[in-house]
Formats: sequence, structure tokens, C-alpha cells
Amino acid sequence: MPAPTIQAIKTRAVLAPLKRPITTAVAAIERAPLVLIDVETVEGVVGHSYLFTYTPMAMGPLCRLIEEIGATLTGKSVSPTDRFEELSQMFRLLGRQGLVAMAMAGLDMAFWDAAGKARGMSVAEMLGATPTPLPCYDSHGIFESSRDVALLERSLAEGFRAVKVKIGAGSAAEDLRALEAITEIVGPDVEVMVDYNQSLTTPEAIRRIRALEDRFALAWIEEPLPAEDHAGYRSLREKTRTPLQAGENWWLPDDAARAINARVSDHAMLDIMKIGGVTGWMRAAALADAASMPVSSHIFVEASAHALTATPNRHLLEYLDVAGEILAEPSEVVNGTLTARGPGLGIAWNKTALARCEA
Repeated sequence: MPAPTIQAIKTRAVLAPLKRPITTAVAAIERAPLVLIDVETVEGVVGHSYLFTYTPMAMGPLCRLIEEIGATLTGKSVSPTDRFEELSQMFRLLGRQGLVAMAMAGLDMAFWDAAGKARGMSVAEMLGATPTPLPCYDSHGIFESSRDVALLERSLAEGFRAVKVKIGAGSAAEDLRALEAITEIVGPDVEVMVDYNQSLTTPEAIRRIRALEDRFALAWIEEPLPAEDHAGYRSLREKTRTPLQAGENWWLPDDAARAINARVSDHAMLDIMKIGGVTGWMRAAALADAASMPVSSHIFVEASAHALTATPNRHLLEYLDVAGEILAEPSEVVNGTLTARGPGLGIAWNKTALARCEA
């Protein structure tokens, strides 16, 4: 069956409600700024995807860029690999980071969604994998005892066997106090990870990580340094013993290759929006597999579940739901696991919710 033919590509910007704010060491997000993409085809199939822009300021420019790109693709097939290569060449001179990479990834995901729907298959199946329950970790923001004890208890009740919290907004002593409370709540049988969101310098990261690992057996420490500081990460790996997690800020497979070759981390966390959609993910995952690095996901639970299912060195799916409030069928966690849903990526919009959230 030939892939559907692109008739039009449309976007819209929404500010989606979040069940809980995303709080980090560097920012707080009360509502999720999302760019929704619809790839309409001649055959009547519509491919959907969404992008998370972190700040509302980026929504308008990203919508315009995607629609400008879309105008050049009308009449072509949604074949994801062909379109990925075409867009890679289109932006070779400008460069393929930031909004360009996000636009490429959003279109790629929508193309995969349309191709899967046309065949009545999930994207995981199109990648040669059988959808299976993926172990998840529940992803939390900066810990606040007045609010987050109940949230952590809910994580346990929902069957999560791993949780992540963000730290680094205050002093090292505050980090230690937060982890003391967290580990007491979740107990010894639940893995705990922490995320610094790139907020530290190398000397401060060494000092804080050594203090943490003297008292806690953490599953990983995520992004203590700016993502581009490869030398700093290598220094951390030499001077500390807790596994390091990085990758959510690798832009496209080329950036992943540079980081993996530089041996910046023990784990790889791929962000399907920054790594290049499903197509970029699979290429980067192969590089991580060759380096014996476990691969976890970063947000985008719907699309990530399909890509992670087809990743041989898969580890954990991050459960941080930024779009559930505007989806017709939000992803569902069952006993701490999530299974990829089709056809395509299993994404459909809740039109009533969209009308309330349009930016």
C-alpha cells in the first residue's frame, strides 16, 4: 500500500492545563505551551502530533515555520524517511537545531501517525515491535513536603516502582533534606532518580553529588551540568560513582553521536522532539545500543512509548503527561506501566478541550 499523499499541513497553538505544575531548578511551568500539527492527506487520513515549546513565546514562530515547510511538501507522500532526508537537506545551510529541529520532529511524528493509520497499524508495529507494557517512572518537580507527600503516595498506589524528583533549586542541604523525606516515603524497593536540570557548575556538581551518594543509592543523577559541557560530564564520571543520565537536550542523531562518543553519561535519555521524531530516535537509539547505554524517554509519553517499544536497549518511560488534557483518549498507566496504542501514535484531539485552550 503506498503511503498517503500530503494535502495540507496545519498547526494551532494551545496552552494545555497540567494536572500538576512542572517545577524545576531553573523555571516553573503552570500550563503546557503546545503546538499541534495536523497532516491532512488526499486519502482522508489525518496524522497528528504535538510539540512542547516550554515558553509561549515560541509557539507562534514554530507554527509559522511548520506551515511554511508544509507548503513545500504538498503532493508528496508521508513516507517518514524520505521526508526526514528532504528536510535535513533543506536546512543544512541554516542548521538543524532549535525551532528547525522541533519542526522536523513534529512533522516526522505526524507522518508516522498518518502512515500507521493508513495501514491500521501502530507505529510500534510498523517499526517491527509488538506493543508491550513498558515500565515507567513517575516524574515529579521540586519536592515540597506540603504538596508532594500525597503525590508520591499516589505514585506508589498507581504501581510505579521508580520515581524522579527535581532538585538544585536551593542549597545542598535542602537537596539532602528533600531526599531524606522522599526515600522515607517510597521505601527501599522503589528506585529514586534526581534531576538538576543543568543548573550546576562542575565543582558544585562534584560537591553535591558526593554528598548525595554518601547517603543515598540513587538510580541516576540527571543533567547536573549544561548539556553541551562534555568535558564537565567526563570529569563528573571520573570523580563520582552514581550513574549519570543525559540526552534530553541532544539535538538530532548527530548531536547524540557526539555526546555518546565523548562518553558523557552512563544512560541516554532521548527527547523525541529534539532527537528528530521517530526517525531520529531510532537512529540515535542504535548509537546508544552500540555503546551499551540503556535508553529512557523524556516526556511525550504517547509517541515515546512507540519508539521505546522498538528500542532493544530500552530502560524506562518517563511518565510526565503534558498533553493528556487535550487528547480524546489520554495515555493510561496500569500498575506502573504504559503500553503504546494505535493506530499510528494513538493520538486524537479532544475538540471541546481545544476550544478552551487555544492560545
